[in-house]
Amino acid sequence: MRVEIWSDIACPWCYIGKARFERGLAAFPHRDGVEVVHRSFELDPNRDPADVEPVVGMLARKYGRTPEEARAMEEHVAAAARAEGLGYRTEGRDHGSTFALHRLLHLARAHGRQEVLLDLAYRANFAEERSVFDPVTALALAVEAGLDEDEARAVLADPDAYAEEVRADEREAASLGASAVPFFVVDRRYGISGGQPADVFTEALTRAWETREDQEQERSRERSQGQDPAPSAAGAAPACTPDGCEPSAG
Repeated sequence: MRVEIWSDIACPWCYIGKARFERGLAAFPHRDGVEVVHRSFELDPNRDPADVEPVVGMLARKYGRTPEEARAMEEHVAAAARAEGLGYRTEGRDHGSTFALHRLLHLARAHGRQEVLLDLAYRANFAEERSVFDPVTALALAVEAGLDEDEARAVLADPDAYAEEVRADEREAASLGASAVPFFVVDRRYGISGGQPADVFTEALTRAWETREDQEQERSRERSQGQDPAPSAAGAAPACTPDGCEPSAG
């Protein structure tokens, strides 16, 4: 059974949602039979890679808040992250284009190192004093994940390298109706949006596992009729859209 996760490295609820999903997966008796695939979703796809700014300033501008109010928003999300055992800095973080990172993640997937690089990128962005939007840092993370340095450097230097793979993921997200991340699709049947509690993931995995044979027959019938079955969705939870991130801890 496959779980696909659309996310962005700049999205705090993707960082938190991944930890909650992993707790939900750990409680699932058939977790060894689950394949997890991470897919690309840029919250700011038109951003110039050279345009990097402090997160607090970006939040204040986007939401029309004072810097103090923006810091309070960050503290609110940080509390949710720390409740999951995750590190989260509320000062000194940057915000920028994640296109290069997504391309590196596709390189990492080709080498079986995608999950490792994703975890390193999340930790660097949210918990450490490292800007993932600096190409030097991005290259260092790729090497830490076990990728060949020259190959990773070549990908970073060529904006077309793995660009189509990133865009294909984003087109697929749009076709599934995903306008916010994190977005989880279980067996192409159950859509789960946002940083849901861990038990929501366990329940969805269990339901998909128990009904997969009947549902596969139904999907085959729909495909034979030219239909593309869309996944059903769970209830709302904190998430990020191109317009901003929901500050509620959920």
